[in-house]
Amino acid sequence: MLKKNDIIDAHITAMSSDGNGIAKIDHFVVFVPYSAVGDHLRIRIVKVQKSFGFGKIEEILEPASTRCQPDCPVYQKCGGCSFRHITYEQELCHKAEFVRDTLQRIGGLNIEPEAIVGSPLVNGYRNKAQYPVRLENGKVLAGFFAKRSHRVIPCAGCALQPAFYKGIIEYTQTFAEEKGISIYDEESGKGLLRHIYLRYGEVSGQVMVCLVLNGTKLPHADDYVKGLLELCPSVASVVLNVNKRQDNVILGEQCITLYGSDTIEDTLCDVSFHLSPLSFYQVNRQAAQQLYRLAADMADLKGEELLVDLYCGAGTIGLSMAKRVRQLVGVEIIPDAVENARENAKNCGIHNARFLCADAGEAAQMLAAEGLKPDVIVVDPPRKGCSSDVLEAIQTMSPDKLIYISCNVASLARDAKELEQLGYHAARAIPVDLFPRTAHVETVVLLSKGEVDSKKIRVEFSLEDMDMSEFQDGATYTQIKDYVLEHNGLKVSNLYISQIKRK
Repeated sequence: MLKKNDIIDAHITAMSSDGNGIAKIDHFVVFVPYSAVGDHLRIRIVKVQKSFGFGKIEEILEPASTRCQPDCPVYQKCGGCSFRHITYEQELCHKAEFVRDTLQRIGGLNIEPEAIVGSPLVNGYRNKAQYPVRLENGKVLAGFFAKRSHRVIPCAGCALQPAFYKGIIEYTQTFAEEKGISIYDEESGKGLLRHIYLRYGEVSGQVMVCLVLNGTKLPHADDYVKGLLELCPSVASVVLNVNKRQDNVILGEQCITLYGSDTIEDTLCDVSFHLSPLSFYQVNRQAAQQLYRLAADMADLKGEELLVDLYCGAGTIGLSMAKRVRQLVGVEIIPDAVENARENAKNCGIHNARFLCADAGEAAQMLAAEGLKPDVIVVDPPRKGCSSDVLEAIQTMSPDKLIYISCNVASLARDAKELEQLGYHAARAIPVDLFPRTAHVETVVLLSKGEVDSKKIRVEFSLEDMDMSEFQDGATYTQIKDYVLEHNGLKVSNLYISQIKRK
């Protein structure tokens, strides 16, 4: 039995979902961070649990062919990236395999995902970054949290962000030191400057600088703005966000504009969006365009559909498809996001869209009261997936097609399994990498409406377990349904029979 501080040789044979290599030592699983499949390593055991443990690389005896030199000085210190030690091509292979395995293992989906779609940009793709600020030995530090901690790793020049962010971060750090601006302390809840939050409109070129404060005023604000504009003339908005809560939530609800507009502009799928500090917007614009266009192509929109966008947020997904449908209805429970979506539609001259401030169940009732039935529903839920109420609302609205976009394939697989019992089967699945060098991956799935019996019972059986000898030349679907009803007292659908016959 392995114990802590044992030194052993290990071969990495697989990769976990969070980017840790997996070695098996006498059938005991050991996770090894920053290793690559094919590595032959000498590792130190640092933690032992009942059925698995963790190891740390002591020496690379023979590197995998896919291993490469990390291109970031704080990689393995900062908690942002997981795959900078392997090629991007190999990273995509791992992510594709993870999606395939999860859909089958958790969802029981008998579907082979299509080829993963990589990001056009591997570095510098993030249009938004939030840097926590700390005071250490009299120096103002801004960077990112170390993995599983709130210890800030100084990193003004993160490779995932646009290169010019570095200058803004360093300027703000120096300004805070020179002007004696107090830095927020998590334990005491005192101090002013909490986060530096940057947004960038890739198409417009506009930059937003947002300082998150434990207060409503920034000392020497005019001087800060003047120096910032001299450094970066593309800054179109300087905003204070007020967050006096003593918790881990980054942004408060109040925003105070110091300079320029309250928002900046960017374009996604030929639709212009106005972005405030509070607006949801995909951080990788180019990859998001790929994702949304794939989703629209999956829906096979003809221009006559009623499209319902659940969890619509500021309307990005639905508005990107609005010109390809007869009518768009966005549903969102957060009032500010609904107003933002309405404003985005207005600014884009999109007149066939409306947005409801409601939950999914209420929206289903509203549409039913108007005699409207959606042809296509798009969902892009948070990581936890769709609630049971949302799944029931989808069943009530009964669209022909459901497009499910997810940043967490595990919750997607769980929901797809439930939706299959409600009469929707997964027809296509495509992984899309929106977050290169991190452990995250998006997945888009098309679920098409099939048949379901009146009691919503899913019946699984094997034709091999049944005596079909009375059918000389095979059986029709009608014959099989009649046979199962007579011998088992159950009604089965054509959809389920076809799925079983394909196995």
